[in-house]
Amino acid sequence: MAVSIAFAILILMTVFSHSGFQSLRQKKWDDWILDLTGLIVQGILIPFLQLTLVYSLYAYCLPLLKGSLAIDPAIAFLLSFVVVDYLYYWNHRLLHTRSIWHLHMVHHTVTTMDVLGTSRNTVWTSFLIVYLWVHALLIFLLQDPFWYAVGVSLTSILDLWRHSEFNPNPKGWLYPLLDRWLMLPQDHAWHHADQDISANFGANFKLWDRLHGTYSKIDRHPTSLGIETDLTLMQKLLYPTRT
Repeated sequence: MAVSIAFAILILMTVFSHSGFQSLRQKKWDDWILDLTGLIVQGILIPFLQLTLVYSLYAYCLPLLKGSLAIDPAIAFLLSFVVVDYLYYWNHRLLHTRSIWHLHMVHHTVTTMDVLGTSRNTVWTSFLIVYLWVHALLIFLLQDPFWYAVGVSLTSILDLWRHSEFNPNPKGWLYPLLDRWLMLPQDHAWHHADQDISANFGANFKLWDRLHGTYSKIDRHPTSLGIETDLTLMQKLLYPTRT
């Protein structure tokens, strides 16, 4: 519910923002299809599969471990929000390797930072993202998965925000507090720049990029975003060959 509310708020903010409204008006019809399909897959299908098929797989393979992990709520939250975030950092870097880049590059065809493009991807890429498998496993193992799920929801909200145009005001009091720890929309915009800077792979925290030398701090937005590809719409959705 919290993720849906955050999504609705960001959509409304985009519509009532002049630049955001113009970017929505100029979005091509195949980009609309890609973005809406991605939102359905990652926002509805993947959570459904996590709680049904993947959860049942763990129940079948590890029946004696169901609910066996009793940990403090704060630890459960940090497990989701911090530890899994670090796993995602490496997962994201793997998606940028030459061997499977073609499965992720569709996400980098976005030319504007708007919340609708958050989940733009080839359909099959969602199955290569660590969240599908790890979240289902931890929810299966945890005796009380509530606070773990809170961390999952907060990560999803930050993902939506990170793909929006709404960066905190650099002159405001909030900016230095968030900029110290969180990956901001401005940081992630440079990950989507048409220049290949191979940086800012993190999701929630920029700590991982700083730790591994992949963080790029530039105090402005890139002038242009997105890679060009000659793939057809069906190739982008289902069979993204290398270009």
